[in-house]
Amino acid sequence: MNKLVQLQNLSKTYTRGVQKVEVLHGINLNIDAGDFVALMGPSGSGKTTLLNLIGGLDAPSGGSIDVGGVRIDQLSENALAKWRSAHVGFVFQFYNLLATLSARRNVELPLLLTRLTGAQRRARADIALQLVGLADRAAHRPGELSGGQQQRVAIARAIVSDPALLVCDEPTGDLDRQSAAEVLTLLQQLNRDHGKTIIMVTHDPKAADFARRTVFLDKGTLADASVRPAA
Repeated sequence: MNKLVQLQNLSKTYTRGVQKVEVLHGINLNIDAGDFVALMGPSGSGKTTLLNLIGGLDAPSGGSIDVGGVRIDQLSENALAKWRSAHVGFVFQFYNLLATLSARRNVELPLLLTRLTGAQRRARADIALQLVGLADRAAHRPGELSGGQQQRVAIARAIVSDPALLVCDEPTGDLDRQSAAEVLTLLQQLNRDHGKTIIMVTHDPKAADFARRTVFLDKGTLADASVRPAA
């Protein structure tokens, strides 16, 4: 398998006044293209920090981050923003949908920075909504959708630009068990049937069961990893 993500001796330190807090230290991790990895660990272990570093939302204090052959830790802010928009889709616990826009318009948003025409953007948004099973909800606004449907719209928005990598931060944390299972099954299908590489932070072992393998963080270090057979 080709390695999509390669982390070498990764560290992250935050400064709070005169105090320095090392959140991550000495992280070495490879993630193959087409993998589905769950990041688990106690609160404060550095899971979200690690996810944000891989997704290019934050910069490391030391070490290297290679994603798809690009050393993203060496990119300027402008270059990193362009790289993110082309290569990474983000799914968060809270859906971050614009309440005044339809599902289709919400999904279109990442495409506004491209050279696609309005008709092309709408066509891509409709394809993404069809993939997440919401083609018949394209004209609905977020307030007219359930929590699980809103998260599926958020996933459609994350995949509309066809990124190689999806980073998901507690994507089922605000959902009931049935809606959570539907969202996790969708992520599993995107991984299995469409080749999306997925990295998902979760505190829920049942959610982690949907991934191919689980990586554990404890106090900013890689604690353990278990490999599951492919679904």
